[in-house]
Amino acid sequence: MRSRRVRLSDFTFTFHFHALEKEMDVSEFAVSLPNSPIGPHRTDLAPEVLGEIDFLTLHSYQDNNARKTINQDLTVPICNQNTENTLDYKSSDKVFRVHVEDENHISLLHELASTRQMDFWKPDSVTQIKPHSTVDFRVKAEDTVAVEDFLGQNGLRYEVLISNLRSMLEAQFDSRVRTTGHSYEKYNNWETIEAWTEQVATENPDLISRSAIGTTFLGNTIYLLKVGKPGSNKPAIFMDCGFHAREWISPAFCQWFVREAVRTYGREIHMTEFLDKLDFYVLPVVNIDGYIYTWTTNRMWRKTRSTNAGTTCTGTDLNRNFDAGWCSIGASNSPCAETYCGSAAESEKETKAVANFIRNHLSSIKAYLTIHSYSQMMLYPYSYAYKLPKNNVELNTLAKGAVKELATLHGTAYTYGPGASTIYPAAGGSDDWAYDQGIKYSFTFELRDKGRYGFVLPESQIQPTCEETMLAIKYVTSYVLEHLY
Repeated sequence: MRSRRVRLSDFTFTFHFHALEKEMDVSEFAVSLPNSPIGPHRTDLAPEVLGEIDFLTLHSYQDNNARKTINQDLTVPICNQNTENTLDYKSSDKVFRVHVEDENHISLLHELASTRQMDFWKPDSVTQIKPHSTVDFRVKAEDTVAVEDFLGQNGLRYEVLISNLRSMLEAQFDSRVRTTGHSYEKYNNWETIEAWTEQVATENPDLISRSAIGTTFLGNTIYLLKVGKPGSNKPAIFMDCGFHAREWISPAFCQWFVREAVRTYGREIHMTEFLDKLDFYVLPVVNIDGYIYTWTTNRMWRKTRSTNAGTTCTGTDLNRNFDAGWCSIGASNSPCAETYCGSAAESEKETKAVANFIRNHLSSIKAYLTIHSYSQMMLYPYSYAYKLPKNNVELNTLAKGAVKELATLHGTAYTYGPGASTIYPAAGGSDDWAYDQGIKYSFTFELRDKGRYGFVLPESQIQPTCEETMLAIKYVTSYVLEHLY
């Protein structure tokens, strides 16, 4: 193993190059740095974060001995000379799954949540735990021993889904695609996605047009892609991705869908018919501010980045901010909570942008599809109450057929049903709101997986996840075309 010390910003590191037989001069190189202690690769790294990094990826480096530039990804750990510990505390964050049998177990988890900081992955908060279910949550490294002791002492059956979140976060970038630009098989940051929305529209003017439907709290433009052949009075399907910032597989799917529309139009009979007869309104990332934050600062961030009066706690849960039983159940009125419903229904600029667009196009929008993760579920109204929609039998039959179609490709098993009873009650959701606006076919997709990786689904699963989800989306689209109203 060779090493060379290099000065970066105000920090001095030693780069250890594994499996290299001769020393490289790395005083100048093109480098992609992870700009958070646990996060992905970028170059605009904040100096205060540098001290917490312990690995980086070189996309190219100069071999002065051979006098050539080697364009090959090389991941290297960094030993930080300015800190005593080379690993950030997040290195041993853990994700637990607890099996909840009864109300006593629920009370115990409430007690635990009141004394320890717990990041609930599924359900979204401690208030949504139900008997005869499982609960997934992340615990900080310094609390893991205490949490395991508590669970053991109280007879709560549990398993550790992720024993080292830091390594799992690094491992999510396992795509073999070698490109520094946009890729459908990699997770793309917002800057890359934003540029892609312009490029894909410019390159396919007869099929795609881009429009701005609003701005986020921090001033980012919310772009919408209209996908379909030009025509008058065409019915439409609205599909959005990226409500919750950390659910990276969601925006990846919206991008994949657009790619498939462009790639297969005129070649595949069903997609050709779809785009000839209807339009898809595709919103690649709703919560842009939050998504950016997961790339720069905190990979596990969920909410928006709006400020809240009277507190330093930031953000609102967009999927609790719609005017559908707003804040009545499965949502919190505390700004510090992950399921904070906001100061009022549609208080968030992002919510207002989506709602206004749909209201202004209600006559044409026949289906609403919102893409989330994780759980492998296809949900329909209602979530804000334990009640069934008027066309429950139709929606149930449609969901059953869609998940059956999805499973034909990779055997991925989905469950389906009304939101409240199938996953948990949650008021203020976009799917319930859209349905109550008169959009008969309203579905939430919870994509892969079932908890093995959770929100940290590896890039290598983007393609199979998107391929199988396309089958379900096309199944629903075909049904909607045959049942226009």
